[in-house]
This record gives sequence, structure tokens and C-alpha cells, in this order.
Amino acid sequence: MLPDTTSLVDIHSHLVPGVDDGARDVTSAVESVEQMTFSGIRRIVTTPHIQASLTHTPHRLEERLSEVTESFQTAAAAVRSTFPEVEFRRGHEVMIDVPEADLSDPRLRLAGTPFVLVEWPRLQVPPGSPRVIREIRDQGYRPIVAHPERYVGLANDPFIVRRWRDAGAYVQVNYGSFVGRYGAEAREAAFTLLEHGLADYLATDFHGNPNLRLYRKEAWTALERRQGRWILEALCRTNPSRMIDGHEPLPVPPLPESGRLIDRLRGAVRRPGRGTAR
Repeated sequence: MLPDTTSLVDIHSHLVPGVDDGARDVTSAVESVEQMTFSGIRRIVTTPHIQASLTHTPHRLEERLSEVTESFQTAAAAVRSTFPEVEFRRGHEVMIDVPEADLSDPRLRLAGTPFVLVEWPRLQVPPGSPRVIREIRDQGYRPIVAHPERYVGLANDPFIVRRWRDAGAYVQVNYGSFVGRYGAEAREAAFTLLEHGLADYLATDFHGNPNLRLYRKEAWTALERRQGRWILEALCRTNPSRMIDGHEPLPVPPLPESGRLIDRLRGAVRRPGRGTAR
């Protein structure tokens, strides 16, 4: 039996209308929130894309942040009206396309906390990435690396993630990775990260198209099969709730390794759903 899934928390999605490759309009955003509520999610921090290089040009940064703020406020009003039980907040998924980023504007960070969701460009791990993490940490912010399992070649070197963590980062894995949404390599890497206790949060990375799937239930089933019940509680509710409240995540125990290779191979070739997501 799966744990109670009420009041789950999601810290990575693209539901601000018309500002990135996520929700196209307010209707899509509201329909996406509805889908998330069906999956037990009640606290959402949505995270439109933004480039760290904009922080080097204050007027361009302000233009982008103002654009997102205006669209977010419109969507948030619609969500409050339709789903008053849902806490709907915003941050950004910050692409670290320059090594030095100014993350001082609270709008860049998750729900205005010290936590900031970051990603590397083009799903490639750049040289010196642990140093960049340390520099963000030294500024007083707490980086969360988004979906590292999707980075090219990470399945062959998953312990770059350990070096990020040693430098002060936390790690967020996508639900869909556990069921082949992004391919066999990402699936293998996602399980490896959990088996070594290298993940702190799970999230949907939902791109605001109601025709896409969240993969929350499918991922929970796959991890429950691996005796991951209490790990799910930490990754999907406890730690993301702590993040919104400005607190560090609690340690997550390793996922027991599977002795049934055929199950993993079968899952690796199964590619549920269609559509694209970053």
C-alpha cells in the first residue's frame, strides 16, 4: 500500500502562462493545476526558465522578471479562485549559462527562500561545475540541481552529483525518469542516484500541457515496488515542505537495490506518454 498522498509538494514545473515552453495560457495553467490536485499535490512552486546571464544586465533582468511576475499573478488569481486549497507560488529554473550569477533578487529563488533551482545548459555538465555550486553557496544561497539524471553521460559518472553535494548543492529528480520518460539512460541514472542516497526531492517538471502526464503515480508504484515507501515520503512531502519553509532537507536513506534485472530492463524500454519537456 502506498503512503497517504494528500498535500504533496511540487517544486519544479512550468505553469506561468506564455513565458517559456510551459503553459500557453491561463486556461492551460489552471487545467494543469487541476491535474496536479488529482495526483495529491497541494503546494506548488512553479519555475519558469531564466538565464543566469541576464543577471549581468539589470534592465534586461528586470524586464524578464516583470514579465513573469505579471503573468504569474494572473495565473495565481485564477488558481486561487478555482482551487482555494492549493498554495501556488513561484521561483525560477535558473540556467547557469555564466559561471557568476547574481541571485540576490528573491524572485529568482524558490518561493523567495534562499533555495534556487539551477540547471546546466544543453543538458551537459560543464567543467568546474562543483566550483560554481560552491560560489553560489558562498553567496548565501542553497542551490538545488534540477534533474541531473537527464544530463548526457551521467549514468557513466553519477558521482559528479556527489561532488555537487559536497560543494553544497541539493538534488531534484523528475518522476518521469523512473518510468522511461526520458529514455533508458536517464532511468538508470535516476535509480542509481536514489540507491546511493544522492537525491533530496522528487518533482514533476510538468510543462503545463494538460495532455501530458505527470508520472507521479507511475513513479510511486515503481519505487514502492523497491521498498521505497518512506523514501517517497521524504522526497515528495517532507523535504519540499521544508524547502518552502526555508529549511534544509532531511537526509534520505538509500533505495534498496533491485535484484530483478529483468524488471529494470523491461522498464528501460517502456516509453510511456508523448510530448516534449525540458
